[in-house]
Amino acid sequence: MNSKFISIEGIEGAGKSTQLAFIQQYLQQQGINVVVTREPGGTELGEQIRTLLLTPREEGMSDNAELLLMFAARAEHVNQVIRPALERGDWVLCDRFVDATFAYQGGGRGIDSSRIEQIANWTLNGLQTDLTFLFDLPVEVGQQRVNARQGDNDRFEQEKTAFFQRIRECYLQRAQSEPNRLKVIDSNQSIEQIQLQLKSILATMLA
Repeated sequence: MNSKFISIEGIEGAGKSTQLAFIQQYLQQQGINVVVTREPGGTELGEQIRTLLLTPREEGMSDNAELLLMFAARAEHVNQVIRPALERGDWVLCDRFVDATFAYQGGGRGIDSSRIEQIANWTLNGLQTDLTFLFDLPVEVGQQRVNARQGDNDRFEQEKTAFFQRIRECYLQRAQSEPNRLKVIDSNQSIEQIQLQLKSILATMLA
């Protein structure tokens, strides 16, 4: 079976981690070798960059620095982990990929999407996911879930509601423009209902 590249996306509190574990288990039950990874991160360098990006800092971080750090981590990730896995015939399951940059740095920060597209074309050389699950829910619900967690919020989780509204709108616009690749999942449903949807979509890929 040919390798596939799947990512999962969504605003903070959308329940991605729970469903990523389910997708991994489901694919493995079908006899598929799955490489699970995340962005930013996935490599030693990428994880160090992740810490830089997520740690709150008094002096802040410019939007351009944030964007370039995201792609620096991604370039290393693609080179060291994602492309080699796909070339081996493995499936790659990634917690966030380039759609997140269009949503967070584009929609959220207001960086022009054409600039993001240029950097993506340069660093990714045409690599895109075969399938992306977008776990969608109202921003207020997501923020309630984040605030209910134990521990301090990271630099992104500390942003205001309007930031996440823009991110959600950008995600949904991307899903509307690429409905075959981006599948919107209502994260306000029960876990069981969500997983039935995931199974149905994945079964189509496996057919």
